[in-house]
Amino acid sequence: MLISAAAHRLAMDEIEIVELPAQTVVGLKRRGNFSEISMFIPAMLGEVCTLILEKGGIPIGPPVALYPETLAGDAGQATEPGELELEVAFPVANRVKTEGEIAYYDLSGGRFAKAVHHGPYEEMPPVYERLFAWIAERDLRIVGPIREAYLNDPHEVEPGEILTEIYVPIA
Repeated sequence: MLISAAAHRLAMDEIEIVELPAQTVVGLKRRGNFSEISMFIPAMLGEVCTLILEKGGIPIGPPVALYPETLAGDAGQATEPGELELEVAFPVANRVKTEGEIAYYDLSGGRFAKAVHHGPYEEMPPVYERLFAWIAERDLRIVGPIREAYLNDPHEVEPGEILTEIYVPIA
């Protein structure tokens, strides 16, 4: 489901706590360094989407990328090959027979701090900095992989209209 930029303009500067339900997904994990990861995401999402459609899967939400680094700046410090793990996934409505590195599994739900980034992916660091500061100010802990949900397709909208929801699991 793709969401228009106009629908999220008012929420861009807000950080909120949300509860996310567990989701059944089809996903793929790979390792690389920080500079490689941005190149991996589109290809990985393409692989997963192709398999879902070939196997009769029904996507039911935006694709997500998950990063296991849980401290501000950790991902940016991963400069060696294979140092950073990246996972991408699509929520699905039905069981999908997977193959190779692609798996069908449940993505856990829980309590998350959420921020919305409006604009090019390379301009996301200030949003992360603000989100991590907000979490620290409230004495919350990051307790799992950070998620980015891609609400629209960068091939279909201008870079300034790209919408990304950032979810940080907290306790």
